[in-house]
Amino acid sequence: MPRITNSPASRKRRKRRLALAKGFYGARSKQFRLATEAVDRAMQLSYEHRKDKKQDFRRLWTMRLSAACRAQGISYSRFIEGLTKAGVELNRKMLSEIAIHDADGFAAIVELAKSKATLAPAKAKAPAKKEAKAKAKK
Repeated sequence: MPRITNSPASRKRRKRRLALAKGFYGARSKQFRLATEAVDRAMQLSYEHRKDKKQDFRRLWTMRLSAACRAQGISYSRFIEGLTKAGVELNRKMLSEIAIHDADGFAAIVELAKSKATLAPAKAKAPAKKEAKAKAKK
């Protein structure tokens, strides 16, 4: 009895894998074994990077908000604290868009946050070490 190898399915599977490796450098796009390893790695990294992209954007929105808050005379952490106490449920993406496109609206939100935040009084500077030593000698 002849040996059956299921050639059409095997060929289709290999062609599909090589098609995924199209554009890879050198043998990684030509040889099946190297292409398989390269595609597996690429798929794993693409999964991880889709997750990282979300963190990157949140970091970007936070930096934008921090810069906009500094321009309004409040720190980012006090701004978020004030919004939380005021019950404002806008996310960082929307707050960032407001800060970019509607300066007056953002200023109003900052004023609301300032009214609810616990703004610490300015601390007096501690005396310098030399002054402290001079006082100790007297």
